[in-house]
Amino acid sequence: MSAFVRLQHALPQHALSRALGRLAAAEAPWVRRPLIKAFARVYGVDMGEAERPDLAGYRSFNDFFTRSLAPGVRPVDPAPDSVVSPADGVVSQAGVIERGELIQAKGIRYSFQTLADACAGPQFEGGAFATVYLSPKDYHRVHLPLAGRLLRTVAIPGKLFSVNAATESGVPGLFAVNERLVMEFETAFGQMLVVMVGAMIVASIETVWGGPRSPYRETVVTEHDRAFEKGDEVGRFLLGSSVVLAFEAGRVGLGGLAAGAAVRMGQPIGRASEAD
Repeated sequence: MSAFVRLQHALPQHALSRALGRLAAAEAPWVRRPLIKAFARVYGVDMGEAERPDLAGYRSFNDFFTRSLAPGVRPVDPAPDSVVSPADGVVSQAGVIERGELIQAKGIRYSFQTLADACAGPQFEGGAFATVYLSPKDYHRVHLPLAGRLLRTVAIPGKLFSVNAATESGVPGLFAVNERLVMEFETAFGQMLVVMVGAMIVASIETVWGGPRSPYRETVVTEHDRAFEKGDEVGRFLLGSSVVLAFEAGRVGLGGLAAGAAVRMGQPIGRASEAD
């Protein structure tokens, strides 16, 4: 285990995240202005894509971090059978759910049942999955890869390890250990899961329907009946992490999508097919 991972085991993850979350929510100019400017400079944030390009126009760091994009910056692929990226980021892993497991990193697998809890149905065995990592500079809203109807969410408490190459290779079952929100959708191409995974210093996972806001104190299963179009926003991270997608077996192919590929929200990452 690396020193970086050992340090995270020792840190008070939730207390640290709550403290920094309060700082990120502060609206006092002497707090938000230098924080926003320093972050944008260090991470090379492209404000030319933002709906509000002026850094001084944000009321808090959180407001800046979850900034919306200018209209037309992220066109959503219109093909009826296209599966689009849910977020800007880098593909951490992509493949097939085999023997109830997903790939976390090279040589490391983890339990789909543990990840998805009540949403881990048998129809996903043999189905495609992909994990998209959102870096600090990225756009941090999460959108739907396919049009669908939200059936159920499961808010699951957990740890807050950072999500990067070091922790993916050093923390067994990282995505099934960290706090997360599982969203189950019914689509024209079968069942689909969108899992938002929290991480160190993530102050919150938020949804557009105002469901339970992290940190989660207990596992909460909520039934829904709400329709979304492909590309619609479903949630956002206050500081980043990863999104795990899972699709019903035999319905979605992710083609040449591979670890390390850069993706942008709305671009096609695969194709879907209806049942025979």
